[in-house]
Amino acid sequence: MTAKKRVAVLISGRGSNMQALVEAARAPDYPAEIALVISNRPDAPGLAWAKTQGIPTLPLNHKHYESREHFEGQLQSVLEISKIDLVALAGFMRLMTAPFVDRWRDRMINIHPSLLPAFKGLRTHEQALEAGVRISGCTVHFVRPEMDDGPIIGQAAVPVLSSDTAETLSARVLAAEHRLYPRALALVARGLVQVDGTVVSTQDAVNAEINQEQVLGSPSL
Repeated sequence: MTAKKRVAVLISGRGSNMQALVEAARAPDYPAEIALVISNRPDAPGLAWAKTQGIPTLPLNHKHYESREHFEGQLQSVLEISKIDLVALAGFMRLMTAPFVDRWRDRMINIHPSLLPAFKGLRTHEQALEAGVRISGCTVHFVRPEMDDGPIIGQAAVPVLSSDTAETLSARVLAAEHRLYPRALALVARGLVQVDGTVVSTQDAVNAEINQEQVLGSPSL
């Protein structure tokens, strides 16, 4: 049996996507284990939840470091000591420097609450409503130095309703995130996605699996 990939999840808040990954990883045939949860905010509710699940946790307060590089140096040491294979960002509200991102190139993934490349940055749901789009969703992608940029692994779409507020749209997208992220992480952990320049290439079976998630993420109007 192939050894499971050891995954560190980085959070800054309640970590609902981290919780979705932990729940998915309980399955015996899931190809990854959540080996560590790290937060740059010591009071992040997600840390307390992870502890209750018996997962090693680490508060790594970025305010205690003199520079971004100093913080990332400590983070890198922890990841190496913990023998981490993959890093999953789940609401981690810190931009990484290019050297750190390059060190984890194609081994660090992120989930963003929009259909990238649309609506990068913060206030994604407000941006979607202000733009008048009819479809929104979420994206899992490999991390690159630029904010919310990188080859797309998978996306899930949800409708934008005329009655939506930022809060109702956020809730609908978040439900899709919780389905998409575990599936995308599993594909990466199994080695079923490859990066070709700025595009992720996959086998037909993998494309079918991602397309199925797009359907699952689109409730009826």
